[in-house]
Amino acid sequence: MDGHTLSPRRRLYDRGLRALLYLCGALTCALLVLIIGYIFYRGIPNLTWTLVSTQTSYLNDTIGILPNILNTLYLVLLAMVIVLPLGVGAAIYLNEYAANRRLVAVIEFATETLTGIPSIIFGLVGMLFFLQLFGLQTGVLAGGLTLVVMILPTIVRTTQESLKTVPDAYREGALALGAGKWRMVRTVVLPNSIDGIVTGCILAVGRIVGESAALLYTAGFGVVLNNFITSLQAASGSLTVALYMYSERGETAVGFAIASILMLLTLAINLSANLVGRKLKK
Repeated sequence: MDGHTLSPRRRLYDRGLRALLYLCGALTCALLVLIIGYIFYRGIPNLTWTLVSTQTSYLNDTIGILPNILNTLYLVLLAMVIVLPLGVGAAIYLNEYAANRRLVAVIEFATETLTGIPSIIFGLVGMLFFLQLFGLQTGVLAGGLTLVVMILPTIVRTTQESLKTVPDAYREGALALGAGKWRMVRTVVLPNSIDGIVTGCILAVGRIVGESAALLYTAGFGVVLNNFITSLQAASGSLTVALYMYSERGETAVGFAIASILMLLTLAINLSANLVGRKLKK
């Protein structure tokens, strides 16, 4: 029998595994479509201009999530402004400058371990550290700092992996031409790894938008419309916290409406990550 010819039993086995693989993929896609479709089916009819453009008023017996939308934007802005220089800078140092590889390995192990810690643990640590130890009030500042601690390991690891994809020949060529270490990193390494860095940052934004457990203990839940400065030290619930609170109170329609907004944001963030990654690779 020719070595390239499969026996009928082997051929049947391969076809069975291929069919099982396609079945698992179809079930996964069907489950995703079912969840998204059900959320939109229950949530889109409850999305009104009054809901998204006003604040909750107990006197008028109306519910508005405009403060929660703005608080989510405040948290994303504050967290990313702090975490980007720290995360990208730490990754550049670990990958390009650190000479003690054993210390680098320990730091990499620590960052990978931190990425697997449940968010509720970060919320409790943030409450004990930022609220009780430093005396901050529940608000965007405490919540944003907690999110920085939470997503910093992700930014560091994704940036490191992007930097490692740059061939060493690029670095050697730049140094051979007389470029300094920092000039080589700035003009050669970073431009060739920017697609992975941007994708990691966009995915970090997605995690901030979908976070609730950590913010429940640090940012709190408020229904008052505040500006950015006031919200730093005032209870400011994000969209996910509002989803949890309204659903717990029995406002299911509002919960599904907020879930629809979060789903649209999640889809937009993932689509942006794919488009940015493809555009930067060209």
